[in-house]
Amino acid sequence: MSETLDRDEVTKEFHDAVNMTPAALEKWLDSEHSKEVGDSHAPGGSGGESTGHKSGRRIVELLRKKKADLSDGDLAHMRKVSGYVHRHLAQKPDGDVSESKWRYSLMNWGHDPLKK
Repeated sequence: MSETLDRDEVTKEFHDAVNMTPAALEKWLDSEHSKEVGDSHAPGGSGGESTGHKSGRRIVELLRKKKADLSDGDLAHMRKVSGYVHRHLAQKPDGDVSESKWRYSLMNWGHDPLKK
């Protein structure tokens, strides 16, 4: 597979997985609910910024970049985001998820499962 096709595929999968705009994601990341979830809040966690929250800030930057300006590191993070979103969607809990940690965690990664 050529590098261009791989870049195109990674970019498409990323944009399919991330359904929040940069502005919506920034607003979400500033909310208290956004900061309530993630690995820094697990037992033994650092108590600092969670992996998902940090990823969300990087996603905002990636959404604002032109495809031609994406580095190999950017593409690697885009693959990571796509994989996380797809794995997490497969773990949807039963019941109303509108105010669930599951949804909040996905939103930190740029995907709102309630968005049509």
